[in-house]
Amino acid sequence: MVAATAAPSAGWFLEHGWLIPLVPAIGFALIIAIGKRLPLKGSELGMLSMAVSLVLSVGAGLQWIQQVNAVDAGYVAPVIERFVWWTSGGVQFTWGSHMDGLAILLLIVVSFISLLVQIYSVDYLKGDRRYTHFFAALTLFASGMLVMVSAESMLQFVLGWEIMGLCSFMLIGHWWEDGANSRAALKAFFTVRVGDVGLLVGVTIIFFGAHQWAQQQLGLDGFSIQAIQAWALSGDGSATVLTWGAIALFIAAIGKSGQFPLHTWLPDAMAGPTPVSSLLHSSTMVVAGVFLVARLYPVFWEGMGITDSGVNFITVIAGITIVAAAGLAFVQDDIKKVLAYSTVSQLGFMMLALGAGAWLPAVFHVFTHAFFKACLFLAAGSVSHSGSHHSFDMRKDMGGLARKMPITFATWSIAALALTGFPFLAGFWSKDEILANVGKNGYTFFFYLGFVGAFMTAAYMTRATYLTFFGQPRGAAAGEHHGTHDTHDTHDVHATHDDHHGAVHAGPHESGKLITIPLVILAALSIGAGFLNAPPLGESWERLKLWTEPSAVVVDLKDSASTFTPGPGSARLAPQASYDKTCGFTTPKDDTVCYFPAVSHAPFSWAKAGIATLVVFVAYAVSWLVSSGLYGSRRFALAGLTERNRLAGAGYRFLRNKYYLDVIYERGIVRAFAYPIAKAAYWVNQVILDGIVNGVGDSGRRTGQWVYRNVDQRVVDGAVDGSGAAARGSGGALAPIQSGKVNHYGALLFGAAAVGALVLVLVNT
Repeated sequence: MVAATAAPSAGWFLEHGWLIPLVPAIGFALIIAIGKRLPLKGSELGMLSMAVSLVLSVGAGLQWIQQVNAVDAGYVAPVIERFVWWTSGGVQFTWGSHMDGLAILLLIVVSFISLLVQIYSVDYLKGDRRYTHFFAALTLFASGMLVMVSAESMLQFVLGWEIMGLCSFMLIGHWWEDGANSRAALKAFFTVRVGDVGLLVGVTIIFFGAHQWAQQQLGLDGFSIQAIQAWALSGDGSATVLTWGAIALFIAAIGKSGQFPLHTWLPDAMAGPTPVSSLLHSSTMVVAGVFLVARLYPVFWEGMGITDSGVNFITVIAGITIVAAAGLAFVQDDIKKVLAYSTVSQLGFMMLALGAGAWLPAVFHVFTHAFFKACLFLAAGSVSHSGSHHSFDMRKDMGGLARKMPITFATWSIAALALTGFPFLAGFWSKDEILANVGKNGYTFFFYLGFVGAFMTAAYMTRATYLTFFGQPRGAAAGEHHGTHDTHDTHDVHATHDDHHGAVHAGPHESGKLITIPLVILAALSIGAGFLNAPPLGESWERLKLWTEPSAVVVDLKDSASTFTPGPGSARLAPQASYDKTCGFTTPKDDTVCYFPAVSHAPFSWAKAGIATLVVFVAYAVSWLVSSGLYGSRRFALAGLTERNRLAGAGYRFLRNKYYLDVIYERGIVRAFAYPIAKAAYWVNQVILDGIVNGVGDSGRRTGQWVYRNVDQRVVDGAVDGSGAAARGSGGALAPIQSGKVNHYGALLFGAAAVGALVLVLVNT
């Protein structure tokens, strides 16, 4: 047994990790309350809150690195703060923060890119009619992702997950006046809702499977992420519960991360402003599904049997997603749709890595992909903003922009090369690790499928680069003014874009500094981020592995020699002792737990990397030749092939119609289920609800009429009329008495007094 290793104190930033998502949440509230009265209409509050979150995240990262470096061997415990949210049925529902390498990595990436996107948006959304509301929603969107990433329990995880879903609906439909934007927002919302059912079901399954064990062994509830991790690897969990829980949770990941067949919402989400597309596709919402699998990896490790065979549910879905999305990217004329399908395909690579047991390469690719994909989307927005008069149509309004927009072109090129796996750029290191580990772990078919995906990625990005920056300028890129704007559903702007921005087309030119500076920063990170985990350069270059990947060791719960002192209302589980055996190959004995399985790592191979590089370079060459032939000035034998050849035409239409999945969903599923439900609801509304309301109203009307005729007219009015008649008769009878003569009145008074006296005499006799 390895002796316990003392760790340094956690540090203020790690202990207060819950502040990281709280700050932008407060920023959102302030923007809504006072944003319109501030000089920058609330954008300064959004940028300030994201800057504070970034500082807190970096501080936590530095303290985590110090803690990891101080532990020579053994288990480095996450710093967990737990506060009781509420208690029900003896179960304490908690919230707090779970700070470990995975969480901190995502916290830094999300807050950093969110800050850059907000800076970019100050110029890009200048003059927008809902400028303040945009920054409010963007800030809350980032807060939701930070809540999910730092979540201590699955209930808190679900809260952050749903906040992002709501904000994505608002941001995608930011320009809701355009019907296409409204439809895209609704499509995204409802499609993701389908997957979210899986999240709720999966969390419920896992809770009831893990709760009793977690209480007995750890004193925690079944929603605790740390308890779920330990339970999944304990050997005491039911195989059926783990399998169905993993399937349900992965269905949620399919919806959120745009995996086949629920990927159809992601390209349509391009209807939102480009900064939204950049944030959504790089580091927030679409990464949530990947993070879910990575965070609860022990559940998927056991539930999917990742080490048992060369295929499982995750790898099948991921493999289909890689190729299917890449194929659709080839037939897109909209530059943002090309990037959207690229995101779907890259998410497939991440899921493939997780399904094949390559946890670290998947997380590494999440890290590198965030920078070059954010750069590509913001570069596309720069082209639209300053080069193509708010159009995203590469074939209609772009071409020849490399000389007009040198900074945008340079940053796009760097990010595109990183995405395709150009040697020594960020994507080269992460994608190579995925392919190497997938092959090493026995997933041979998916190893070769990954090479196919790499070829397709390089090819469609070369086509997009040629259409945008090379060849002859076309349309707006040539300085032409269109009478009306194209209003197809992926345009960042609709027919009234100039009303939103107050923009005047002055011909293609470079964008302003608020747009180009974030591009330069992201391009630099697209070059350098990969060196945080570059195995061929030596073990000292594998820092991300050291800082991020949890230790796969058996932890002795009896030796809880933690140097952390629980604060008021909080609790931490931070044992530091471990056995000299790893999790996944041996079942922990009593009073011991595992929090992470024993994943393996493939050694770097220059031969495989060379083959992958050769595949990429061949794709560059082939795609450039085809693109210049199809879209350039010289004639090409393949030009018009889809019109001349029936088979080629059918294949092209199949891709243009997105495999007819939208047709199947809308005409099949939606009409088969939604239409009958809508008709039934309409019938209930018209016949039952309206019948009840109308019946009550009719009864009230009839009751009122009866009351009017019998009570009001006969009783009330009769009594009033009768009293009036009596008063009138009495007055007529007494009228002669009022003669106006004083002696007459005196006689009457004397007579009345005499009668009164007579009555008194008779009574007292």
